Amino acid sequence: MRVLVTGASGLLGSALCDALLARGDQVVGLTRDPDRARPKNPTVTWHAWRATTEPAPAAALDGIDGVVNLIGEEINQRLTDQAKIRIRESRIIGTRNLLQGVEASSTEPSVFVGQSAIGYYGDRGAQIVDEESEPGEGFTAEVPIDWEAAEREAEGIFDRVVIFRTGLVLSKDGGLLKQLLLPFKLGVGGPIAGGDQYMSWIHIEDVVGLFLWALDDHRVWGVINGTAPNPVTNREFSKGLGRALHRPAFTPVPKFAVAALRGGELADAVAGGARVVPRRALDLGYEFRHAELDEALRSAMR
Repeated sequence: MRVLVTGASGLLGSALCDALLARGDQVVGLTRDPDRARPKNPTVTWHAWRATTEPAPAAALDGIDGVVNLIGEEINQRLTDQAKIRIRESRIIGTRNLLQGVEASSTEPSVFVGQSAIGYYGDRGAQIVDEESEPGEGFTAEVPIDWEAAEREAEGIFDRVVIFRTGLVLSKDGGLLKQLLLPFKLGVGGPIAGGDQYMSWIHIEDVVGLFLWALDDHRVWGVINGTAPNPVTNREFSKGLGRALHRPAFTPVPKFAVAALRGGELADAVAGGARVVPRRALDLGYEFRHAELDEALRSAMR
């Protein structure tokens, strides 16, 4: 296949590009700065793209068989008014500009794989939620809701559209796990905001595995939860990380401390949680490589 990847220089995009290239696919990457991205992965064909101001470039779309859309500014930051605008526009306007470029091109890619997030469900306590559950409220739910609406516009262009609501990605190179490693290694890690909220996690190898599966398997379509089958509470996650690092995990982190670092709105999202299960992925036959937390944490930190 020849696959176009947006957000190709990010954590998930880089891992996906490596996996595609390893199995013999051709990869085209869209990024703001090709000169910066190229040394990290020179085998990718890089094209410059300002996602919020222009359609995807026609030269990048030539001969494309599939598209994986991983564009989006980091949401784990202080949610100022300006940050909210950047986060929304990077996803929603960026997606629309991507699709506008595809529609205007002469190429006819068959499959579109988009990303969303389990923030879609909002704070659901211990309630088990799957793809049929109603959306939540607040900014961190509104962004995935509107992002998915933009990605569904691909249904008029592609034969098949798949959208993954990804959970907390386990990778020592980025995301939540990377942020937690230092305090836990120092012996001052522990449950956040009480620890009762659920964390629906997924190993980065399974995120990539799901993307490849969606590109290849014609039975896969629609919205699918990109989470491991066994979500855990924040307290259980903290104990698991402590075991993996052979460090204690009992120092609590109060909600006000998160608010002081990241702002009240993001602290509310961290203190909340959703017990998300990947019902459709399991029903369609995807086999998770890392289904249990302890093994997944050990693997992610190798």
